[in-house]
Amino acid sequence: MALSLYQIFLACGMLITGSINTISKKAQNDFKVAGRPLPGVNGTNSTAEPHNFDHPWFQTVIMFIGEFLCIFGLLIYRRNEREAFRQQLQQTQIQADSSVPQTSTLKQPRIFQWIIAVPTVCDLFGTTLAGIGLLYVTASVWQMLRGSIIIFTGLLSKFFLKRKLRYYHWGGMILTMFGLVLVGISSIFDEERKGTSAGSGGQIILGIVLILAGQLVNGVQMIIEELFLKHRGFPPLQVVGMEGTFGFLILSFIVLPILYFIPDEAAYSGRYEDSIDALYQIKNSPKLLMFCLFYLTSIAFYNYFGLAVTKSLTAVHRTLIDACRTIVVWVVDLFIFYLIDESFGESFDITYGILQIDGFLFLIVGTALYNGLFDCSFLPCIPSEPPTSGTSPSQEDVHGQDGAQGGSGDAYDENERTPLLKDNKNVSI
Repeated sequence: MALSLYQIFLACGMLITGSINTISKKAQNDFKVAGRPLPGVNGTNSTAEPHNFDHPWFQTVIMFIGEFLCIFGLLIYRRNEREAFRQQLQQTQIQADSSVPQTSTLKQPRIFQWIIAVPTVCDLFGTTLAGIGLLYVTASVWQMLRGSIIIFTGLLSKFFLKRKLRYYHWGGMILTMFGLVLVGISSIFDEERKGTSAGSGGQIILGIVLILAGQLVNGVQMIIEELFLKHRGFPPLQVVGMEGTFGFLILSFIVLPILYFIPDEAAYSGRYEDSIDALYQIKNSPKLLMFCLFYLTSIAFYNYFGLAVTKSLTAVHRTLIDACRTIVVWVVDLFIFYLIDESFGESFDITYGILQIDGFLFLIVGTALYNGLFDCSFLPCIPSEPPTSGTSPSQEDVHGQDGAQGGSGDAYDENERTPLLKDNKNVSI
């Protein structure tokens, strides 16, 4: 069945905002801007020297602010839901005996839910670990490595949720693993051949390890969300918005103050995470401010489009669209490097770039196979039962971090698809 214009709009919106998400975050790391003035030697005047915008923890704060904006989308959704409920109730009263009083009221759970703070902690550390890794690798490699989340969620769902992994799940994870190896090798070989702005060979390996560790934590987040949130019927926008709220509060009042007092001789101000310096850099560079705003707004709209695609199409559509972000990010980075500004974007390595392309193809095929898009039952060693699209072991990913691979909101959307008058009683509007 052909897609409608509205569905095409949602898919394009998710693809564009997701790509802006990755590109704008990497662009922030490439800026070299004067920041917080530091006291001079022997009591001389304070000076502010240009330095890189290396603030992955502060970037996570920006991400959580973007997630928090989804609360406003939830409020709009609830208002429309109440209005539709009133109209449906009035229509029911007209068709029935209008003299009989109607006591049915719409059931809407309260927005503030403490239980959502549990997966928020995983979101915080998973996103920040991946953000630190982005300091050492290119944006396209970072985006490709994030595809490893299907391996972690698949294995975790088997051991903790006792899910049965079918042949296409195992095959998809194996192909994804091959793709990850090729992408990682291409980055390391390219760094050994010639230095890049991303860092030395050892830093490339460190970046890859941090990104994979971040995806492991995000996989744990998906399992926790399914264990604690699946049967509670929270709307996806509520989960994303409350994770943004809790994440912002935890970072602002607990994590960032602690990191501020941890010494780091390699840092510009001698502090492990100096958020004051980050604010100074943003203040001193309108371009950096613009990319921070791009990153913030793209987080909010990406989550909206992603949830809308899941509801209007399927979780598989969302997974594949998210995988296509890598192509857009890669092409845009090449375009920026060769045609706009070599200080941003990335170049194409003709020696080992083919390994990265092969790795990307393995990741795409692995993702498609994992989500049951290929029917391999014609092979003698494969069971005759064909795969069912969208039945990956963990499809309940509704959180809004900056571009987690795959996932959907089907477990939550099922509650939203029920009729308004069904099981919505005893709570006043």
